[in-house]
Amino acid sequence: MSSLLPEIPQKRYFTISEVSSLCGVKPHVLRYWEQEFTELRPSKRRGNRRYYIREDVELVRQISTLLYEQGFTISGARKQLVPQSSALPTGHIINQLEDVLAVLA
Repeated sequence: MSSLLPEIPQKRYFTISEVSSLCGVKPHVLRYWEQEFTELRPSKRRGNRRYYIREDVELVRQISTLLYEQGFTISGARKQLVPQSSALPTGHIINQLEDVLAVLA
């Protein structure tokens, strides 16, 4: 599955439909995974629209591989992600700081 996915474009933010296309997962599944995987937290802006960063897209692909290719349950996939996600990725920190800056501006 992952070898058939398109390359992730070099851009800052992705909409839920773009992530859906890039990862081969339907939008409602992405919204569900946000509830199940604390590491997956896209920014929400005007109108509660989700904006994913590159690290989010890579995480979605990793979750998809664990669930669909390797046969893990959600609980098992969550445990597999713990060692890699103990610290927030730099992209998330930058994203959160930009959100704070936008509110203050």
